[in-house]
Amino acid sequence: MPLYEHVLIARQDLSNTQAEGLIEHFSTVLADNGGKVVEHEYWGVRTLAYKINKNRKGHYAFLRSDAPSAAVQEMERLARLHDDVMRVLTIKVDEHQEGPSIQMQKRDERDRGDRDRGPRGDRDRGDRDRGDRGGDRGDRGADRGDRGPRPERT
Repeated sequence: MPLYEHVLIARQDLSNTQAEGLIEHFSTVLADNGGKVVEHEYWGVRTLAYKINKNRKGHYAFLRSDAPSAAVQEMERLARLHDDVMRVLTIKVDEHQEGPSIQMQKRDERDRGDRDRGPRGDRDRGDRDRGDRGGDRGDRGADRGDRGPRPERT
């Protein structure tokens, strides 16, 4: 059977358990139609790039499935009809990646807090080297180019 990856975005006003219930609901839809969900992840509430149905945030869910195309079409149809689901994306893949998805790996890095920030992480913001800016900058008005001398103020 073909392999698929699905991303569902649900409304922001759902609770976490309701959002995870949607994952279970669509997993059973795939199973009832001859497919199976290999793995699923709940990514949590994330900010959307643009408003969808007046929502700025949404619950993201990720599923990896092994299902016939008819099962995927039925799952997508039901997801588009469901009031709580704002968007569905399904991609056919050649093989499933082992381990957690990229989004979950990023979350793990953020949660650790002890990551190495590289050469800039050790510097204080005030110690930035701004480099040579072409001489003394105190004489800005001395060389006025072709505009002539500055008129005197009275």
